[in-house]
Amino acid sequence: MFQSHPLASSVNIDDARQVLSEVYLPLDFPAASISAAVDLRLNIVKVGRITAGYLRFGDAIRIHTTEATDYHVDIPLTGRATMRAGTHSPVYGTPQTATIFMPGHTADLDCDGDFSQMAVMIPRAELQLELENLLGHRVTTPLVFSAELDLTTGPGSTVLHTLHLIDQVSNDTPGLLEHPLAAQHLEQVLMESLLLGQPHNHSDALTSPAAAAGPRPVALAIEMLRADLEHPWTVSELADAVAVSVRSLQEGFRRSMSNTPMGYLRELRLEQIHKDLSGAEPGSVTVTEVAAKWGITHFGRFAASYRQQFSEKPSETIKRTAISGDQQHPRTSG
Repeated sequence: MFQSHPLASSVNIDDARQVLSEVYLPLDFPAASISAAVDLRLNIVKVGRITAGYLRFGDAIRIHTTEATDYHVDIPLTGRATMRAGTHSPVYGTPQTATIFMPGHTADLDCDGDFSQMAVMIPRAELQLELENLLGHRVTTPLVFSAELDLTTGPGSTVLHTLHLIDQVSNDTPGLLEHPLAAQHLEQVLMESLLLGQPHNHSDALTSPAAAAGPRPVALAIEMLRADLEHPWTVSELADAVAVSVRSLQEGFRRSMSNTPMGYLRELRLEQIHKDLSGAEPGSVTVTEVAAKWGITHFGRFAASYRQQFSEKPSETIKRTAISGDQQHPRTSG
């Protein structure tokens, strides 16, 4: 995973301790001797404010961390590990079961020899703010998730799928994650998958009915989206700008537009992609470059939506533009 983004590869236990402490949080290997060798491989990708990493050791190892300040999602890829937060009951991590570690607790991981994982760190303040925006009010009680995350269905499956998508685009399309729109989209999917799907102490409040925003906030939101398509909008930011909760804005869009705010924004950006491809000078850009500029991360889904809306493939649009350009500027032979 994340092979295009290697950060560390070391057999020295001090080096492994230092790099993992710098990337995630201070930790130690309590059962290892000073002279012990580890075969650490660590690949790291930044997705907006989220850190996603691939972590593997060449042998069985035990890890103990200091108290976490952020949320950590440990997702086994191979092997097994016993994962415990503070004095809580352990979670037995497998490729079907991940663990969410909450801020304020230490973590102990007792990993088998063939264990590898994806380790995702989400800043506490960002996840809390996302929750508050979804609810439409301040939250004074810390967010606490159910620690066991099922990777085969629901939110766990979505998180896993999104991480594999991040892996794919980071390897196949270098630089894509540097586009603010692309990073923002993937970051939002990861946070909302957990907040809206994984059980936590604010789940009941999130699932209670929300009043729909009136016509004026919806119209204002539409005006703001159309005026600045390149801005990395989130539904939270948009709802805050028009002074309604996220769920109220979503319900208002559903009733008046038969869409979501972000779905409507995707349609606007799709129209802009079509415009850019139709007006491009022959050979000046590729479909991938134009799509990435507008935050497209899933190119298969993009191509299907584009064809449905414009009755042609993106490649056919740019090819037609090139042919049109050649007809207007025919080559002459010497």
